[in-house]
Amino acid sequence: MGLLDGMLGNASKIDASKIQSEFSQILAPGERVEHAYQLIRDYFVFTDKRFVLVDKQGITGSKTEYHSIPYKSITHFTIETAGTFDLDAELKIWISGTAAPIQKQFNKKLSIYEVQAVLASYVLK
Repeated sequence: MGLLDGMLGNASKIDASKIQSEFSQILAPGERVEHAYQLIRDYFVFTDKRFVLVDKQGITGSKTEYHSIPYKSITHFTIETAGTFDLDAELKIWISGTAAPIQKQFNKKLSIYEVQAVLASYVLK
């Protein structure tokens, strides 16, 4: 991921095996990381059981919040593909009990269709 992409809030894919070892303390027995995407210091992770938003807080990023969302709590989601002048694709996810969606932007280097397919495979079971 380029620094400019990070500053603009665009997500890029990161190695799931790296996150698997980093997440070892919060994963349930047998749970595995399938996909992970990073936004500057923050990232979000799709495991085989849940969706996790990771928020690195403070100047040093030593404080971390893990927001776990069971796939069954996701009521619906949308994707918006990148266009000619709007170079960012966007994913919106609505969680039961909340009015505003979770929104994440992706650069053109990352396939929004891949992210949507991963999410759909878990939400639509």
